[in-house]
Amino acid sequence: MADITTARNGHRTHLGGSRLPSVLIATRHGESVANVEFRHADAGGALTVPITTRDADIPLSMHGQAQAQALGRWWAELPLADRPRSLWCSPYVRTAETARIAIAQASGLGAVPVGLQVRYDERLRDRELGVLEMLTKAAIEKEHPAEAARRRKMGELYYRPPGGESPLDVALRVRSLLRDLAEEEAGRPVLLVAHDCTVLMLRHILDRLSESELLALDPVANCSTSLWRARDGRLRADGWNATGHLA
Repeated sequence: MADITTARNGHRTHLGGSRLPSVLIATRHGESVANVEFRHADAGGALTVPITTRDADIPLSMHGQAQAQALGRWWAELPLADRPRSLWCSPYVRTAETARIAIAQASGLGAVPVGLQVRYDERLRDRELGVLEMLTKAAIEKEHPAEAARRRKMGELYYRPPGGESPLDVALRVRSLLRDLAEEEAGRPVLLVAHDCTVLMLRHILDRLSESELLALDPVANCSTSLWRARDGRLRADGWNATGHLA
């Protein structure tokens, strides 16, 4: 993990070493209704999708609910020392539903500690797309051709749509979250339930990936699991974007 430090009273305080979660697990929410609609729209070149709610209120699809149940079963099969004792979650509906269903499934199998609390943290929310929010690829090209061209020129990592965020903007809030995890979750296994861009930026920070390495990765799959272990003063990768438990 990139050394996490914070400034206090003019001094630099190191938050590495033993002051780390023992295990950090990150998952993307289960398949959402929007995931389904945008997949169909992009495949057919459609200009619109039948979604009228704001992004934060989009729920899971039925398949996404089943994926969250599978995540809960995976949780229950973890070694005791790796089972999450704390859960931090994006406040969006689809992430909250994923966390609730996974906890219920794991609880039924006796794998959730008594009193486990879900901590909702806005820093784990999805990337905000501003004027491009809820627009299909075809609609962006038609209605915002200048932005589409600027996106291609800037590259996906650095492009910030008007009123929105670049992935590196998301990385800034993920870095802030990691500092709090180091302070509050030292020595504990923690589960993060978030979004594709949030999980990707976690990988960018912890594994120190370059732009080309990051863009070469496959998309973060719904309810996939990525895991890092505290070792030698860093959180080191021990699994990325795994989906075998969903089969």
